[in-house]
Amino acid sequence: MRKRSHRSRAVVAVVSAALLGVAGCDSAGGTSPAPDGTRAKAKPSATPTSAWDSSPASLAAVGDSITRGFDACSVLSDCPEVSWATGGDKDVNSLAVRLLGATGAASRSWNYAVSGSRMADLPAQMTQAAVRKPALVTVMTGANDACRASVAEMTSVADFRSSFEKALRTLRTAAPRSQVYVASVPDLKRLWSQGRTNETGKAVWKLGICQSMLADPDAVDAAATTRRDEVRDRVEAYNSVLKEVCATDRLCRFDGGAVFDFDFGASQLSPWDWFHPSRDGQARLAEMAYRGVTGRKAVT
Repeated sequence: MRKRSHRSRAVVAVVSAALLGVAGCDSAGGTSPAPDGTRAKAKPSATPTSAWDSSPASLAAVGDSITRGFDACSVLSDCPEVSWATGGDKDVNSLAVRLLGATGAASRSWNYAVSGSRMADLPAQMTQAAVRKPALVTVMTGANDACRASVAEMTSVADFRSSFEKALRTLRTAAPRSQVYVASVPDLKRLWSQGRTNETGKAVWKLGICQSMLADPDAVDAAATTRRDEVRDRVEAYNSVLKEVCATDRLCRFDGGAVFDFDFGASQLSPWDWFHPSRDGQARLAEMAYRGVTGRKAVT
C-alpha cells in the first residue's frame, strides 16, 4: 500500500477529474470469520405465508451503486463482479452464488441496479427485471434519496412510498410469482462516523459525496449535529416505509433492519471513499441476505 500522502493526492486527482460525471453519493447508494463490524441481530420480517420458497431458482437485482459494487475495486467505478447480490467473486460469495452455485449464478442471475439511482427509478428497473420472470428479486435502494446536496433536497417520505408501491405493482403485473427481498437503507450517520477518521476519505467527501450527511465532516457543532440527525431520521422513515409496504405483499420480505443495524467497520468500507462497501462489506451484505432469504446460517 502506498504512503498516505501519495495515495491521497492520487485519489483526489482522479476523483476531481471524474466528479462531474458522478451525481450525489451514488449510494452507500465475505466469508472471513472476524470482520471489524458486528453482525446485525435483526431478523427479517414478512407477512406469514407458506408460499415463500427459500431455494429460488433464479435471481434479479435492482437498486443503486451498492448493488453495482461501486468503489469496491477501483475509484469511481462500478464493479458488479463483487456485487453482494449477483457477483461471481469467490471472496464475496454473493447471494446468487450461495443460492444457485457459481454456474447457476452466471446463467440465472441478472443485475439491473444503476449507480446514482433513487427510489423514483425503481419502477423502471422492476420493468427490466420482470422480463426475466425471476424467482427472486432483491431490492436495495434509498440511500441516494437521503444523500443529496442538502437536507432540503432529500426525497419526501410520501414520494418515497409512492415510488416503492409503484415498483411493486409493476413487478406484480408482469411477474406475479416473483418473490421480493428488500434490504434496509444503511445507516449513513454510522458510515460518517467510521470514515471521518480517514484523511483520504474526507478529502474525497469534500468533492461532493453525500453532502447532506458528509459536508464539513469534522464539524460537531449543534447545526452539523442537527443536520446529520435529520438525514438519519429520514433514513429511518424510509425503512419504515419499506417494511410497511412490503408487509402488504405476501411474497415480499423485509430484512428487519439488518443492513441499517450492521456496524460497518474499516475493512467493510471502500479504500477509495470510505463510504461505499468494500469487497468485505459486500460479503457481509450477501451473508445477511442469505439468512433473510433462507432462514439459515450463512454458508462459507
